[in-house]
Amino acid sequence: QVQLVESGGGLVQAGGSLRLSCAASGSIFGINDMGWYRQVPGKQRELVAHITAGGRTNYADSVKGRFTISRDNAKNAVYLQMNSLKPEDTAVYYCNQKVVVTTTLLSEYEYWGQGTQVTVSS
Repeated sequence: QVQLVESGGGLVQAGGSLRLSCAASGSIFGINDMGWYRQVPGKQRELVAHITAGGRTNYADSVKGRFTISRDNAKNAVYLQMNSLKPEDTAVYYCNQKVVVTTTLLSEYEYWGQGTQVTVSS
């Protein structure tokens, strides 16, 4: 019913920047919360940044002041601008959207993107 497609990962040197994008498509009535998570092998997936439907944001302490989350409701998209990247930011990044689906009596479902690799070299 709903698909999320991520883009923007890659290899960058420490101190560099990347911008991740995640767009939803399908039977969408609206989207509530959106977020970005990351995961490294052997560890649990962790929240990086979160944005509410009203635009309120919160960040993991490790990325505050370096990462910025934003959304474009017209495009059903969420973005993560990552600046001053560090090797410890290396991970697979996943977007997450809580979508109100038109074909299910306007119930909310949680969807995940396919993941995009971010590698920061020292």
